[in-house]
Amino acid sequence: MLVRMTTDAPTPRRATGRAPAGAAVLREDVTEAIRTAVFEELAAVGFARMSIEGIARRAGVGKTAVYRRWRSKLHLVLDLVSAVAVQGLPVPDTGTLQGDVRMLFSMVARILRHPVASQIIPDLQAEAARSPEIAEALQKALRDSQQSVAIGVVRKAVERGELSAALDENLALDLLSGPLYWRAVVSRADLPKGYLDRLAAATAAALRAAA
Repeated sequence: MLVRMTTDAPTPRRATGRAPAGAAVLREDVTEAIRTAVFEELAAVGFARMSIEGIARRAGVGKTAVYRRWRSKLHLVLDLVSAVAVQGLPVPDTGTLQGDVRMLFSMVARILRHPVASQIIPDLQAEAARSPEIAEALQKALRDSQQSVAIGVVRKAVERGELSAALDENLALDLLSGPLYWRAVVSRADLPKGYLDRLAAATAAALRAAA
């Protein structure tokens, strides 16, 4: 994160063609500093108390640098949450259904237990009840980002003959994402040693039984 005050630099003149007068280059280092600051500010004070002033101060930039990119804190958060959905997770490929499920759980658990994520997700869920825009973006980030991974796990298992091609992929997504999310985010319970192994074995068995 940047600690010095800075503003976006004007577009330099080129030998062939010029940018319109007054145009500014949106420097990527400034953009990344703002994005980092938003996540940290959300974790520290929550969406309701978060302000453009606080984000700018934490990022070490002027408020105008934030407003050049996003017109409000709502649009800023929506953009970042949507970006998380686009990034997604890699599809595990261990050679077995249970191995793939276990690796997926390990990746998801690491994300959900991160101190920043553990503060931001519940707060945005509360805001989603009041804002359809946040609700839609959050659903996309939490569900759609895992959907391609879950489908990938299921289809690899089908190719290996471990699951039937008739398995409902929406049901598979619920089985793969629901239990761990409930424990880590909703009930905020610990994950004792061996828990993910047992959960992976139970989930793999449930997927086979559901096919």
